[in-house]
Amino acid sequence: MKYWFNLSDKIRFLLIGAFNAGISYLIYSALVFFLGAEAYQIALALAWVISSITSFTTQRLFVFNVKGNIFKQYCKCCTTWVCSYMINAGLLEMFVKKLHLNVYLAQIIATLIAAVFTYILFKKFAFKRK
Repeated sequence: MKYWFNLSDKIRFLLIGAFNAGISYLIYSALVFFLGAEAYQIALALAWVISSITSFTTQRLFVFNVKGNIFKQYCKCCTTWVCSYMINAGLLEMFVKKLHLNVYLAQIIATLIAAVFTYILFKKFAFKRK
C-alpha cells in the first residue's frame, strides 16, 4: 500500500477509474444487449446507478485516501456523478445521433472525455482535503 500511495493521485485515478469504467461499461454493454440498442440511454442510467457504490468506495479508499463523513462525501460524489452523467449522456447522444457512431464505441469515447471532468470535480469538491 505504501508504494501505491507514493504514486501520483492522477495515476491512481487513472488506474482505479479504468477499473470502475470497465465495470460500468460491462454493465452498460450487457443492458444494451438485453434491452436493445435503442435503449442505450436507459442502459447508461442503470449502469450509472449500479456502479456508483463501487466507484465511490474505490475512489475514496484507493485514490484520494480521505477520512471523514462518508455520507457527506457520498452526497458530494453523487453531485459530481450527476454532472459527469450529464456530460456523458450529452456526448453519447451527440456521437450516436449526429456522428452516427456505434453505441458501444460512442460510450467509450464519451466515458474518456467525462473522466477528465470527474477527476477535477472529485479532487476539488467531493474528496477535497481541508
